[in-house]
Amino acid sequence: MKIAMGSDHGGLRLKNLVKEHLESQGIEVQDFGTYTEESCDYPDISKVVAKAVVDNTHDFGILICGTGIGIGIAANKVKGIRAALCHDTFSAHATREHNNANILTMGERVVGPGLALDIVDTFLRTEFEGGRHTNRIDKITLLEEENSDL
Repeated sequence: MKIAMGSDHGGLRLKNLVKEHLESQGIEVQDFGTYTEESCDYPDISKVVAKAVVDNTHDFGILICGTGIGIGIAANKVKGIRAALCHDTFSAHATREHNNANILTMGERVVGPGLALDIVDTFLRTEFEGGRHTNRIDKITLLEEENSDL
């Protein structure tokens, strides 16, 4: 498994913790930044992580900012991305199982480090259920196609 990771300055510490956690499990992680606490723009980080996921060079993405909201909104602007904000393990499980989410977003200022690691583990270990959910994912893809010219 190969994970694309990124954060803005508000998520740097949690990103580094998650990266270390994944690497300790033998999971390959590519860190797309940021690397310092100097203020940066989260859409720039979202873009490169999302592209790595839609280009299929990485299996999943993980994006972290202060709340997880802005970085996820930006990622969802990339065609083919289904980024999900999760601050609990139930949401992480459900979004993989039902929505086939391919990027997890979290907020460093919202979720503690222990819970964040549980969320990451749950997200990465949960398989897409398919079945009735496939039709819904297809409809999301159709929405992207229909609105790509707007």
